[in-house]
Amino acid sequence: MRPKKIVYDTAFEKKFEKYKRQLTEAERKRLKTHKLKGNFSNDYAFSISYSDRIVFKILDDETIYFIEVGSHDVCY
Repeated sequence: MRPKKIVYDTAFEKKFEKYKRQLTEAERKRLKTHKLKGNFSNDYAFSISYSDRIVFKILDDETIYFIEVGSHDVCY
């Protein structure tokens, strides 16, 4: 699937702007997308560093909604 539209939560966008300045080039290239479990079973995440990830939802065939960025402890 290749989305045509990516939607950002306002809180996500603010955190990510600050966070991405800290990433190395190698960290930006490595992604491990996976479906979450439990209370977040409708969501997905991908790793952006050893300890941090981005959480997102697939809204439809063309739209991805980025929700949160941070450690694996993040809850929204």
